[in-house]
Order: sequence, then C-alpha cells, then structure tokens
Amino acid sequence: MTGRMDVVTLARAWIGTPYVHQASTIGAGTDCLGLLRGIWRSLNGPEPMLVPPYSPDWSEVSQRESLMEAADKILIRKPATAPAEGDVLLFRMRAGSVAKHLGIAATLGKNASFVHAYTGHGVIESPLSDPWARKIVARYAFP
Repeated sequence: MTGRMDVVTLARAWIGTPYVHQASTIGAGTDCLGLLRGIWRSLNGPEPMLVPPYSPDWSEVSQRESLMEAADKILIRKPATAPAEGDVLLFRMRAGSVAKHLGIAATLGKNASFVHAYTGHGVIESPLSDPWARKIVARYAFP
C-alpha cells in the first residue's frame, strides 16, 4: 500500500495548477478527476481505465453514480470511521445529486484540510470544514 504522506506530498505538488475541465497535467491544467489521475500516474504508472469525455454536469441527468462506480473498481473503499491523510474523498455536492467531486485528505483533526481542483480556483488546499465534511460520501485509499 502506498504511504499516506506520499499521496499528500504528490497532491500538494499540484497546488496552483489552473482549473481546466477534463485536463490532467500538473502546472498546466486539471479538474478534480484529473488531479486524482495525475497522482495515480505518479504512484502506479499508466491509468487503469480510459476516461471517456464528460461534461460538467455528467451523470446528473441519468443519476448514475459513475464516479463512485469507477472508484469502487480501482481504489480501496475505506470505512468512514477510519479517516487518514492521503485518503481520496468523494463528495456529493448537493443532497439528492450524484457524487461528482474528489479531493485528497491532507491533514486531520482540528485543522483538517484537503487538496482539490475547484472551478474558478484551480488546485488548492481547503479547510475540511463541517460543510465540506458533511458532503463526503466515500473514502478510498490508493492500492
């Protein structure tokens, strides 16, 4: 299993990368899925599956949990009660909608934070405040 802090270090290296939908190149552009894909490549080499083109509102019309289904295939699902640095966090941005945002847990505890690519901000490290924490629907580890 990959060292948790290795994942955090890799994620933080992406901070400042601009937000570009469907991109996944450190320093040039990425979205939240691209951030995860880039970290995967650094840890494991080639990506395990082809990512088809997707729109910003992907899966919302069909209500299919495409991102969660893919994560369940390639990552290791963790119990919600066992948070750790380096966890891949899957978020449901609105109640009743599909899970469609990803981040990497960077720190735990009172000053919890996570690294994510966020529209209009690029890759940033944000506080994992209660509003964000309530949106987490799954935690994963890299294999």
